[in-house]
Amino acid sequence: MSTLYRREHNQTKPNRKGLHPRNLHKQGYDFPSLVKSCPPLAPYVHKNTYGNLSIEFADPLAVKALNTALLKQYYSVIDWNIPEGALCPPIPGRADYIHYIAELLGVGEPTTNQANTQPNISLLDIGTGANGIYPLLACQIYDWQCVGSDINRQSLENVALIIANNPTLKDRFTLRTQHDKNHIFEGIIQTGEFFDVSVCNPPFHASQEEALTGSQRKINNLARNRGEQKTTSSTLNFGGLGAELWCKGGERLFLKKLIKESQVFSTQCRWFTSLVSKIDNVKPAKKLILKLGAIDVREIEMKQGNKTTRILAWTFI
Repeated sequence: MSTLYRREHNQTKPNRKGLHPRNLHKQGYDFPSLVKSCPPLAPYVHKNTYGNLSIEFADPLAVKALNTALLKQYYSVIDWNIPEGALCPPIPGRADYIHYIAELLGVGEPTTNQANTQPNISLLDIGTGANGIYPLLACQIYDWQCVGSDINRQSLENVALIIANNPTLKDRFTLRTQHDKNHIFEGIIQTGEFFDVSVCNPPFHASQEEALTGSQRKINNLARNRGEQKTTSSTLNFGGLGAELWCKGGERLFLKKLIKESQVFSTQCRWFTSLVSKIDNVKPAKKLILKLGAIDVREIEMKQGNKTTRILAWTFI
C-alpha cells in the first residue's frame, strides 16, 4: 500500500479544557438574557446552593425550556419543541460535535470563534430523532445542507413542524424515513448521492432499565456539580424514546452495524462519524473499521466539565 493510501490510526486529543473554542456556551448560561429572549423559561430559573442562577436539570420541562431559549437566542431557531418523552439533547455538547466535525472537514480555523461557512457541504444525520438537533445546528452555524433520517415517523413529523416554523431551513434541511430496522444507510443514501459527513448519536443502552439507571446517574452528577440535592427519578431527565436511548445489544452492537454498512457506501460519504459514549466500545470499533479497509481512523475527545465523550471518525476515501 502506497504512503498516499496507507491506513492511519490516529487519536485526536485536543489540549483543551471545557467546550470547543467556537462554542457559544463555553462561558456558561446567561440566564437573565435567556429569560429576556424567551420568557417561558423564567419559572424554571432559580438560585442553587452556590447562589448561582440555574434550573432543575432533573425536570424534563425545565431542560426543554432551556433548550428552546438557547436555540432561539443563539441559533435563530424559533418554536423548537419535542413531544413528551422524546430525547431532549444538551445543546452545548451537540454544538461541540458540529464544531469538531467542521474542523475535520477543514472548515474555519480551529483557534477562532468566527467560523467560515461552506454551504456546499452536506451532512447526513443518522437517527435525527424528534429534536433534529445536529442538522439544526449545522444549518444555522455553518449553513450546510443537511438530511435527517429516522425510523420513527412521529419523530420526523415533529422535526418537519420545526422546519415549517423556520422558513430559512426549508431548502437546507430535509427528512427521510428509514423503513427497514435492519439497515442504517441503505434506503437513505440514494444512488449517485454523496455526503461530506455522516453524524450519529447511537442508542447507548441495551434496555430501558439500563437507560433509567444511566439517567439517574446523570441527574446525580448534575446535582453535585451545581450544589443541589440528589433526587430520585423514575423518568429520564433528558427524555428519550426507545429507539433513541436503547436497542438490542446497546451501543456496541449498533456501532458494529453502522461500521459494517458504512463500507457498502464507502464511496458515497467522505467521513463517517459517531459518538461513542462508552470507552470500552472504542477499541473494538476501531479494530473493525481498519479490518474493513478504512484508510484513516480518528478518535476525537470532547470535554464538557468532568465528562469526556468521543467522536469516532473514519473514511475509506
